[in-house]
Amino acid sequence: QVQLVESGGGMVPAGGSLRLSCAASGRTLLGRRMSWFRQAPGKERVFVATINWSDYSTYYADSVKGRFTISKDAARNTLYLQMSSLKPEDTAVYYCAATRIYTPDAYDYWGQGTQVTVSA
Repeated sequence: QVQLVESGGGMVPAGGSLRLSCAASGRTLLGRRMSWFRQAPGKERVFVATINWSDYSTYYADSVKGRFTISKDAARNTLYLQMSSLKPEDTAVYYCAATRIYTPDAYDYWGQGTQVTVSA
């Protein structure tokens, strides 16, 4: 089992910045992908960004590329999402997720989510 706890959400004006954190505990994160997803009101949950815990490779959704940065602190078992130049359309509940080991698309573990609200 992997337990994930997000923090760092809040309300910011458009153009502002926030950094989300996701503290992981339980089994090793090596061999897993750690990702951020978001779900806006009335919409489906969508992918935001991902990082391979073992080799640091990253990938972003087009909607956040150049504005968001995913990173990790392996010593602290913590995942981050630095969000800059925020837009009202970034308003959503943000979730971190972890895959099964060596199974890139199988997200078995999810956090409870943290709300991000961007005002116009």
